Amino acid sequence: MSISSSRGSAQSNSVEIFYPLSTVRCVGPVLFRDQVSRDIACLLDVDDEVVSWSCRTVSLSNGSETYRPDFTVEGIGRRFVIDAVREDGAPAWAHARAVDTGLMFEAVDPAKLPRIRLKNAKDLLRFARHEAALADRIRLLAALDECSSLTVAEALMVFRETKPVAGLASMVLQRFISMDLDERLIGPETIVRRRRD
Repeated sequence: MSISSSRGSAQSNSVEIFYPLSTVRCVGPVLFRDQVSRDIACLLDVDDEVVSWSCRTVSLSNGSETYRPDFTVEGIGRRFVIDAVREDGAPAWAHARAVDTGLMFEAVDPAKLPRIRLKNAKDLLRFARHEAALADRIRLLAALDECSSLTVAEALMVFRETKPVAGLASMVLQRFISMDLDERLIGPETIVRRRRD
């Protein structure tokens, strides 16, 4: 068996569990190759430009060789594939084959992932399976309409029917509200605003 065919076999058969478990915008089966791809998926879930993403759904071919990039992403106005840079990652021809099929190919260097945003994304995604009660959601959105912004500490006091942190996190993930995920870790002073798109 050739190296390329064994690589393809390993790609199709290796399924492990990586944390956090829940996703928000994944369409189809969750098939992360490693923790790096899981980390990239966390960032996709909190990227406002991402509508949805799926795991290893595009198959690129070069003769008898095939390769499946980590993600196919449906963005606002564009569709592209993302693959983490690895020693045994995408073959040299993969980028050209993606372009041939009308897809942009983005290679992501794990060393360049935004660490603060990634930590905040992981913290939020622990609550991806939660949902804010309707009354709590209305109360928070009404408070933001009145005040234009609140701190996290102030926003948490609005919740009565839902566990406050779970409710707030779910509203961020469902894009009802926004907060800065890049400057510092989410804390009581983090500013919360209503999304208007």
